[in-house]
Amino acid sequence: MSKHVTHWINGQEWSGTAARHGDIYNPATGQVTGTVDFATSAVMDQAVASSKAAFAEWRQASLARRAQVLFAFRELLNAKKEELAAIITAEHGKVLSDALGEVTRGLEVVEFACGIPHLLKGGYSESVSTGVDVYSIRQPLGVVGIISPFNFPAMVPMWFFPLAIASGNVVIVKPSEKDPSATDFVAKLWKEAGLPDGVFNVVHGDKEAVDALLTHPDVKSISFVGSTPIAKYVYETGTAHGKRVQALGGAKNHMVVLPDADLDLAADAAINAGFGSAGERCMAISALVAVEPVADALIAKIKERMAKLTTGDGTKGADMGPLVSSIHRDKVASYVAAGEEEGATLVVDGRTTKFEGDAAGFWLGPTLFDNVTSKMSIYTDEIFGPVLSVIRVKTYAEALKLVNDHLYGNGTAIFTNDGGAARRYQNEVEVGMVGINVPIPVPMAYYSFGGWKASLFGDTHAHGMEGVHFFTRGKVVTSRWLDPSHGGINLGFPQNV
Repeated sequence: MSKHVTHWINGQEWSGTAARHGDIYNPATGQVTGTVDFATSAVMDQAVASSKAAFAEWRQASLARRAQVLFAFRELLNAKKEELAAIITAEHGKVLSDALGEVTRGLEVVEFACGIPHLLKGGYSESVSTGVDVYSIRQPLGVVGIISPFNFPAMVPMWFFPLAIASGNVVIVKPSEKDPSATDFVAKLWKEAGLPDGVFNVVHGDKEAVDALLTHPDVKSISFVGSTPIAKYVYETGTAHGKRVQALGGAKNHMVVLPDADLDLAADAAINAGFGSAGERCMAISALVAVEPVADALIAKIKERMAKLTTGDGTKGADMGPLVSSIHRDKVASYVAAGEEEGATLVVDGRTTKFEGDAAGFWLGPTLFDNVTSKMSIYTDEIFGPVLSVIRVKTYAEALKLVNDHLYGNGTAIFTNDGGAARRYQNEVEVGMVGINVPIPVPMAYYSFGGWKASLFGDTHAHGMEGVHFFTRGKVVTSRWLDPSHGGINLGFPQNV
């Protein structure tokens, strides 16, 4: 039976009739499994009005109450994470273990947000002048918008909305129309956890919905993750309409392998970080920089491991699933063809992989290039697919320059047994997230996620304390009081409510 996904507004599914819809696919079969409603600006107006009405109450909710709702949501999400992972696999295509890992990493941000009473503590200075005290507080923004990508339909929104809600804001999420069901599932968990209606709304759609969110006068901030051209558009449009914007863009993550590295560890890492989620990760390793003389041995180890990988239906035990759509699959395949034409050595061609799944699925197997140069499109562009390019360099200095000269500055990794070299690299590399013998250096929730250069528009990263500050405004109060009045008698133990 074909499913129908619609908006979630004011604590319930939208009851209107949409003029436009999008198809939802199962990437492993290539079949349409349902439709999703596309919002007009009028629908976005309904969601914003619902959010504004809810904000009046939610911003006044005590920190104790907010934390109680967060804890309840955390327990529900943890109890139903396998169900959510299955929803993700059915619409995105990533294997079940990867989908479950995505939910688990999102849970970390929820758990961090459960500590909101501590995170929102301000400073206090007594008697800065005679009888005068000064203290700082942080207050919510109001209606905040989140525009999330297809590759992490659960985790990426959870980078933002737990802290936004915990801080007293109300949220409107615009998920990717390619895999929209996960966000609606999360919305129902929020309701079950006791979150007031209107605090968490979901509006589906395409560019029309995005633009309605970016330009609406009552939306105070926008959080976005996606490709750099769209991130730039979101940032410029949102800020032009007076909004606070954090827009995380594209990436070309380099993994530098020094001659003293453990090559078995490096080969395993290259496989995991290059082909996990079919390379559809903003933190995927797509450029492997081999400092000679390790390239031949490293490539041989990677090729050996690639031969053992299975590509197929993510629900049936395959190592790697399909790409999210036929259009995206064809785009990635075109980069493989371009790499050949530009003179790179095609070591493993994912276009000829034998797949364990329906022939109509959106398949492209793990692909490996050697002798890639900095001028080739497979190096300069973010491919967002299972394509790993090996660039050979002679020295550490050449490797560092290659990374620092690239347009993107999202994530990087270095593999070495030399602590001095690793420390030097973390200091000198111009990238926002660095891994040392760790191929995918996604920070824990209490640190912040984000890159440099064309990988970030705005100056605030996701989650951690930067996330708390993004979703709040600081205020400083200077006060002078006469002696306090007597408060009456109450022998009961004081309680937080």
